[in-house]
Amino acid sequence: MGLLDQVVGALAGGQSGSGNNQLIQTVFQLINNPQVGGLDGLLKTLQQGGLGEAVSSWISTGQNMPVSAEQIQSSLGGPMLDGFAEQAGMTQQQASGSLAELLPQLIDKLTPNGQLPQAGQGDLLAQGLDLLKKGGLFS
Repeated sequence: MGLLDQVVGALAGGQSGSGNNQLIQTVFQLINNPQVGGLDGLLKTLQQGGLGEAVSSWISTGQNMPVSAEQIQSSLGGPMLDGFAEQAGMTQQQASGSLAELLPQLIDKLTPNGQLPQAGQGDLLAQGLDLLKKGGLFS
């Protein structure tokens, strides 16, 4: 388990009963997975899966384009989505629906100036923790 997992897990654990915090923690675990390749790797996977225009809107400073659960399922493919669903304790369909709601907001918040974080995991960790502390993801 990486540092990101531990810190986000501890922070989310302090706010028991919050499904959103558990989902955020699971998304950060997905992003932190070396097989995914970090935030950049996840975004590339989504773009290659046909969500390029939507992903660009999430990163930009404009309006976020919505995506459907089916688009997420098609874009991420079975193994990645299966792993996320298992970690989150839900079905693949539930996981793709949750990601369809969560990813546009999360990626938008992690790219506040319309740019991906330039430094490594430390910046993503700091931004993720800041989001959870402020409760700003769903505001």
